[in-house]
Amino acid sequence: MSESTARIRDELRGPGPLDVGTEEGARLLAEAAGLVVRHAEEVSGGPVAPDEPGTARIRKWLDGYDFHGPRPAGEVLPDVVAALRRWGVHTTHPRYMGLFNPTPTWWGVAGELIAAGVNPQLAAQSHAPAAVEMERHVLRYLAARLGLPERSAGSFTIGGSEANLTAVVVALTRRHPGYADAGLAGLPRQPVLYASEESHHAWLKIAHLTGLGRDAVRLVPADAAYRFDVARLRGLLDADLAAGREPFLLIGTAGTTGGGMLDPLTELADVADEFGMHFHVDAAWAGAVALSDRLRPLLAGVERADSVTVDAHKWLSAPMGAGMFLTAHPEALAESFRVSTSYMPPDSETTADPYVASVQWSRRFAGLKVFLALAAVGRQGYAEQLERDTALGELLAGRLAEEGWLRINDTPLPVVCVVEPDTDAAGPERSWAWHSAVADRVVRRGEAWLSPVRLAGRPAIRICLTSHRTRAEDVEAVVSALGAARAATGSARAASDA
Repeated sequence: MSESTARIRDELRGPGPLDVGTEEGARLLAEAAGLVVRHAEEVSGGPVAPDEPGTARIRKWLDGYDFHGPRPAGEVLPDVVAALRRWGVHTTHPRYMGLFNPTPTWWGVAGELIAAGVNPQLAAQSHAPAAVEMERHVLRYLAARLGLPERSAGSFTIGGSEANLTAVVVALTRRHPGYADAGLAGLPRQPVLYASEESHHAWLKIAHLTGLGRDAVRLVPADAAYRFDVARLRGLLDADLAAGREPFLLIGTAGTTGGGMLDPLTELADVADEFGMHFHVDAAWAGAVALSDRLRPLLAGVERADSVTVDAHKWLSAPMGAGMFLTAHPEALAESFRVSTSYMPPDSETTADPYVASVQWSRRFAGLKVFLALAAVGRQGYAEQLERDTALGELLAGRLAEEGWLRINDTPLPVVCVVEPDTDAAGPERSWAWHSAVADRVVRRGEAWLSPVRLAGRPAIRICLTSHRTRAEDVEAVVSALGAARAATGSARAASDA
């Protein structure tokens, strides 16, 4: 060995600058865990949201982190958690009643820690066989609860948008075997897809991403109950066929974002069969009710789907992000993402590697947080929580009705959309301004987080129970906060008359 090589070897003995050792690692994780637990204990006693975004103040605070030198963890960790507490909407608050953001279960939080610490690589089966099989075990279980065929396959995704993107790719691949290689340029006609105007509008982004173009998305008007209008769908299908276009994908939504509506899945499945379309159900939120024997009938027709999206980070209360894509056509899924390269391990003879059956390549062990929660709580525990949430939604709707609010969405799911009757009659523009002002007043006072919404253009206030920490007293607090905000805002009709 040369003198220079020996010197370099000696210089590289021992740990590098990022290797602080397990003892220091244990102290770091213990402090982080303590901060997280303290946040969970204290969050319900504080405001749900800050009174203003505070972007300028956040950037001024960040100026203190120039990254030129080290700072002790005992200083940085509490400072960062304090910033998150001060400048953020707290989705873990029991009166966060907004979008489908959960209070994560402690099992899910533990799963995130284990996944990060062990850090299995889920691209290849050979690298993480236990992790891959745990995820597939969860996917098979959920597929069975949804009534999909035993041969169904799927993958964990970042969220619902990636799962729905997968649905579009799989649908095109099923329809046109040459699409995988030739792409859209090899198709004889323009493909078009159909979803309700009340569906999640990620379909527009997905059409852009896939090259279909946003003009290929048909957002079908909703009926009077804010559900997919099947009669209007048939009219659009006939028009597209007459124009030489190719309907290839029909999407039903189980639990719309705005009103929590359940599209008529059985009717849509019939139309998909009639026109030879791939039938996808976006059950990102309400797909969770498959775990409840009492609520499962709400998903009638989902068992006929060619593919389904479910987000565990919505009503299954997993930490962000954990979407799931399931399909009754594993061969189409495999064809959609097939690829081979020498730097990856050889294909397994018994099971496909995750990277050849999903959009992602390298990815984290997202399924662990779902596996742990299901293992610890069991299906029955989840069923009881889902049924409790729906009962709280009924309580909320009933109490608001007693206070003179009018509910405009008829759904058994815990999304309650209400209007003030006189303001509702004052016209869409005045109604939107008034309902937005009331919601904003509640949010700025930190009493709850809820939001204005338009259902088929009709303004309302949307309140959605998303946290497993929500109790009856939180419902009463929200009803009271809305009443006070209504009184403080005044009447839209009176203001217009003045």
